[in-house]
Amino acid sequence: MRISEQWLREWVSPKLESKALANRLTLAGLEVTRLEPAGADLKGVVVGRIDSLREHPHADRLKLCFVDIGRRGRLEIVCGAPNVVAGMKVAVALPGTELPNGVHVEKSEIRGVVSMGMLCSAFDLGLAESAEGLLPLGSDASLGQPVRDYLRLDDMIMEIELTPNRGDCLSVAGVAREVAALTATRLKAAHTKIRNIPATSKRRFKIKLQAGQDCPRYVGRVIEGINSTATSPIWMVERLRRSGARSISSIVDVTNYVMLELGQPMHVFDLDKLVGGIRVRHAKKNESLTLLDGTRPRIQAGTLLIADHNGPVALAGIMGGLDSAVTDKTHNLLIESAYFRPQTIAGRARSLGIQTESSFRFERGVDPYLQRQAMQRATSLLLDIVGGRPGPILEESLTRHVPKRASVTLRRRRLTQLLGQELPVSKTQGILTRLGMRVRKRGDGWRVTPPSHRFDIEREEDLVEEVARVYGFESLPSQMPRISMGSRFASENHIPAERFKAVLADRDYQEVITYSFVDPALQRLLEPATEPMTLRNPISADMAAMRISLWPGLLQAVVYNRNRQQSRLRLFELGRCFVGTGKDLVQELMLGGALMGPVLPEQWGSEARAVDFYDAKGDLEALLQVTGSRDEFQLLPGQHPALHSGQSAEITKNGANVGWLGALHPEFVAKLDLDDPVFLFQVRISVLQTAKVPQFSEVSKFPAIRRDLSFMVDAGVPAQAVLDCAAAAAGELLVDLQLFDEYRGEGIDSGRKSLSLGLTLQDSSRTLKEEIIEAITVRVIDSLYAGLGAELRKK
Repeated sequence: MRISEQWLREWVSPKLESKALANRLTLAGLEVTRLEPAGADLKGVVVGRIDSLREHPHADRLKLCFVDIGRRGRLEIVCGAPNVVAGMKVAVALPGTELPNGVHVEKSEIRGVVSMGMLCSAFDLGLAESAEGLLPLGSDASLGQPVRDYLRLDDMIMEIELTPNRGDCLSVAGVAREVAALTATRLKAAHTKIRNIPATSKRRFKIKLQAGQDCPRYVGRVIEGINSTATSPIWMVERLRRSGARSISSIVDVTNYVMLELGQPMHVFDLDKLVGGIRVRHAKKNESLTLLDGTRPRIQAGTLLIADHNGPVALAGIMGGLDSAVTDKTHNLLIESAYFRPQTIAGRARSLGIQTESSFRFERGVDPYLQRQAMQRATSLLLDIVGGRPGPILEESLTRHVPKRASVTLRRRRLTQLLGQELPVSKTQGILTRLGMRVRKRGDGWRVTPPSHRFDIEREEDLVEEVARVYGFESLPSQMPRISMGSRFASENHIPAERFKAVLADRDYQEVITYSFVDPALQRLLEPATEPMTLRNPISADMAAMRISLWPGLLQAVVYNRNRQQSRLRLFELGRCFVGTGKDLVQELMLGGALMGPVLPEQWGSEARAVDFYDAKGDLEALLQVTGSRDEFQLLPGQHPALHSGQSAEITKNGANVGWLGALHPEFVAKLDLDDPVFLFQVRISVLQTAKVPQFSEVSKFPAIRRDLSFMVDAGVPAQAVLDCAAAAAGELLVDLQLFDEYRGEGIDSGRKSLSLGLTLQDSSRTLKEEIIEAITVRVIDSLYAGLGAELRKK
């Protein structure tokens, strides 16, 4: 939230400089992340009045303006702005002025006429990102006065990062309350008391509350005969700008101004476009509404609406409807100032993917007793700017549903225990009272009732935090914590997750940490058989599902990095995913990886090539090897909807699926706009963490014998099946088995392939005799022939 220091000091003005004030707020939990000047120096820019103008003799779109700048005289200036008219007061940049947008103003000849300066737009003065014409100044501007002084640009803007529980500080009044409490300074009475505006019209409009606790208070007011073409005064436009809002129209500017000042979002309807009366109700099935931004979202049954007798006219607390919006032809207004239950707005705003300043405040909680005060303030401003005749204030309330702040007990002993320091009773009571709380002494403590705007005070610890904030965390004593510690030794057969992370880091992978919330569309694409678990109140539409795989986040990280010229990527993540359904749903820790691009960084020593399936398999094998029980894992051909059918493998342990490995399906590669194949793997970390405890075995003193055998098998027989069969037949004397060659081509029948195995045999107690080696060899040959139809190659 952005806030003008000048505006703030109109409410409360402690004897602190800007930086000291920002630091005090930050230490109290309202973090000021930025402090910047409200505007540029604008030296050489003064107020002028266009006394008269005429057409440029040599240009159709230019005009000659005769501008009075007070004691400095009268200037002739060429101007092409579309809104230039005689009598308007404008900002005049004199020759020699350097403007914030980089323009250096000099006396110059334009189409044969000498121009003695420049008439400025808001963009020229650095007050807007764009502008269509000159910045009109108010009639109260003095000729020759520096524009910086007139606009009161000697101001600082504080950007405050608020936590979600402090919605009460989303306004000048809210921050002023905090400053007053933190600095023991009184709020200025002129701004804490809003004057009542009496009715001069009898016009009413019926209001009915039909949504129970979702809207227990609604305040409305009719204003007749307004001038909707009136423009907002420059002081209001400037305050909106410094708060991060742009000027839209005089009526909308007033409602935004009140929201920023008091914290109460408001809405204005064109009264003549409403039929029958206002009804605050829940949406019926198949109702629709075109919003102010032109969108027409699907409105779910149960959504809170503002409606007239013809149907919906606004999404309550979120955005108004286009059909009832005010325009420059509007003559009569209905102003809305209401309280909506935070949970109602938060759920609907996010489900619709809409975030507005109003919904941002309502979902954090607005003071349920602020609506009438905001109505009086808005009425006062509207009458000053657009005129009109206000009717009586129309208030409907469901008293039993209006939130009331419950009292909370604060024990002095508990306060001392948590602060580490005993505070005087008067100090504690003074702090709580300055925060607007009603404090009653009760035994060795207090019974405290929070003010209506503090939704976040619910328990004793909240009160302790408030006392600590105002007293100053930096004033509390620091001491080392005392804890009892016991020795815990990790089991020898347990491998910590960090070990696997280290293996991947050693293999040139970078760790990423992605959100647990993913795009349901992407997750559905990768896992079509599993319905995404969507959130009721998502952060955004593309973060609306809980992940069931690490791959969506990893792929988004790949796309993000590839779009930033990173051609070689090796990423991994260790994170929790949801596994199972219904009562069997659990969160399980997964380890996943993604790789693409060249195998090696750019260099001269080896021929460049892109990663392939076997590179990814090698990285996975390295992880499996850490367990010491590689033989319990199998990589079997499998089909996964996200993977290439010819380059995918199911990872199993003792026959049960524990993960997947493979190339991302080419269709998905194209949808993600990637130009290289991506290889993925994912495995449950829990199955990797149980290790075989190493057991000592003496190195054999006797020689090892190797026999190389080549077999012809059907092309569809997996190499792993051949290795498993050979290992089982060879028995305990087999110490190593390698597949060292695969051949297809001349001398091999079509539909067949040749696999060459290296068997290493060794006994720890004797030298193996030839007849034993031969018997094992024959056993392997016979077993492969019987089980897989493998034939020994003779040559």
